[in-house]
Amino acid sequence: MDDSLILEVADFEHDVLTGIYSEETGKPQPLRFSIQARMKPLHRYDPETSLDHSKNYMDLKFAASHALPKDVHFKLIEAVADHVCETLFLQDQRVEAVTVKIVKLAIAEAGEKIGITLHRERHE
Repeated sequence: MDDSLILEVADFEHDVLTGIYSEETGKPQPLRFSIQARMKPLHRYDPETSLDHSKNYMDLKFAASHALPKDVHFKLIEAVADHVCETLFLQDQRVEAVTVKIVKLAIAEAGEKIGITLHRERHE
């Protein structure tokens, strides 16, 4: 079995224009993101290994915030997750797979976590 390296940002919240119901359209709603990016690791990491041999964790956060177009309304959160995946694949050819979990915070009535998880493998 090959080794893999999973970079992760968990429970990051960001407001996104999304939703299909009238009360959801026209205004951003809070989403909670957890993102994992799988990469092939080096055979070994020593104390002097530089960041260019991995990926900056903040790139994952960027893909779910500043990389999302501010003027686009995503009807489905699946489309938001798709955009995050594609952003990470475009940022770095070393990313082999991405998993994006999105929870819609505004529709929870009793603390339940309602949302989706999209896992996408790089296909080339």
